Amino acid sequence: MDRERESSPQPVTKPEAEAVARPGRHRLDFLTWERLPSDIEDETHRKRLRDLETYAGARFAEGVFIAENANIHTDRLVMGAASWIAGHALVRGDVEMGENVSVNPYACLSGKLRIGNGVRIASHVSIIGFNHGFDDLETPIYRQPLTSLGIVIGDDVWIGANAVLLDGVTVGRGAIIAAGAVVAKDVPANAIVGGVPARVVRMRGTATSPVESPETVAERHLLAFDLTAQEDWRAVLDHYGKDGQYLSADAGGTVAPRIRHLCDAIEIASAFGAESERFDKAATIARLQSYQDEETGLFPDPDQRREGLLRDDPTALYNVLAVGYALECLSAAPLRPVDLVEKMDSFQLVEWLEGLPWSTRAWHSGATVDAIGTALYLNARYFGGGRHRHTLFGWLALNADRTTGLWGRPTEAEGFLQPVNGFYRLTRGSHAQFGLPVPYPETAINTVLLNYRQHDGFSGKSFNACNLLDTIHPLMLCLKQTDHRREEARQIARSILDRICGRWMAGGGFAFAEGQGQSLQGTEMWLSVIWLAADCLGLSHVLSFRPRGIHRLAPALL
Repeated sequence: MDRERESSPQPVTKPEAEAVARPGRHRLDFLTWERLPSDIEDETHRKRLRDLETYAGARFAEGVFIAENANIHTDRLVMGAASWIAGHALVRGDVEMGENVSVNPYACLSGKLRIGNGVRIASHVSIIGFNHGFDDLETPIYRQPLTSLGIVIGDDVWIGANAVLLDGVTVGRGAIIAAGAVVAKDVPANAIVGGVPARVVRMRGTATSPVESPETVAERHLLAFDLTAQEDWRAVLDHYGKDGQYLSADAGGTVAPRIRHLCDAIEIASAFGAESERFDKAATIARLQSYQDEETGLFPDPDQRREGLLRDDPTALYNVLAVGYALECLSAAPLRPVDLVEKMDSFQLVEWLEGLPWSTRAWHSGATVDAIGTALYLNARYFGGGRHRHTLFGWLALNADRTTGLWGRPTEAEGFLQPVNGFYRLTRGSHAQFGLPVPYPETAINTVLLNYRQHDGFSGKSFNACNLLDTIHPLMLCLKQTDHRREEARQIARSILDRICGRWMAGGGFAFAEGQGQSLQGTEMWLSVIWLAADCLGLSHVLSFRPRGIHRLAPALL
């Protein structure tokens, strides 16, 4: 009887019946690379993608595949062509993936992530683009605010099983993260890293050779660039003009006659110690001095139409710097003080400062302070004036924001970009120029680094000389007072050198921004950025040039 019962067919439940009928139903959750075009175009899958476009703020290119049991709970998700996410992976936050990215089962991607093309993410990897606050000992950690610097992963990166990437890191193109590694700092391009915390084991393509230090690599790149720049900078100046007549594009790409072009040419020649070789000093000095307005002491462009007060003309204000420093490079000075600043009283100066648009245009406000500070410096050094610098520094000390270290407010559209760029201009003409400490160096460093991360380290259209100069100069200035996050500043310096040194074009120099033609302004500014980045790494001594004008870091002489 018992044997009969054992051999008799047992009832089969509905789920068991489905499993028998379709034993490979969940195969693509785990072997997602086996997906076929028919799986991608299957209506059930297409509906899944449509639902995620609504629920998860997703946008998908052609050939994307999301496995049935993938857990997608993003605020925003962008996936490039032929990328896929396997079952039981968790993706949440603000995530961008390039083309041909694979996310294997049980991987966890969280926070603000920017992932390049051809990236391979193995099972059980954790990429965490946020962090818990924990500095306040009186408040439980779970109640403290989250921070998010974001994580950037370059193209062609392989991340091994169980690896962990922590908030704020950048992984260079072609890097390999070994299984189980904990990555807490940036990974150089083509590096193989492993361990806890992760360190460079070797570089790809150097099977048994010793690993070069990042500074050794940077020094090699700088020496190669310096040789190119030394051989070509004269041809660059010749390309844009001769005998004091220079025509070049401005930051917006517009070609128009400006005093600045001559001043940029003088600064480039002066950086290489050859201003006397390139210019008739007496004629050039006389020409620059002739631009000064007799009433205000400002330097308006002579062919530029002006409306309203000259003090509201950004070009006339900027030319206080451009002409003032070009004259100093030629061992000369303006003919007269900048009376616009010298003849106002302290109340008028404070009224001017407080009337600037700090909440909406902090960059413009900082640029105005730069011109005021430079005018006070020129007045003090050459004419025995500049007394209002005491009022200026008193106002700056009282109005610095101790929570950001900056002046001005972030905007909804650009975040901290305006106040950070304004911080560079403001401190360049005041604290850096007069050799005085900034009020809150550590919080300023925090905000500059946050701005850098929030703009993905500046790439594409935002990769321009202004944004990178306005990052590295403030960091270098603040690091004169503290070692706070110095290694992160050094990592940014390495990244800048890696990205810009190879962009010099023979006979044209540097473009100011991605997608523009080369220009005098771009060349002068990027040379300054390169020198500052090299100095951050202790390598500026290998360069044959040094900024001597507007973008010098050392205090001016009084």
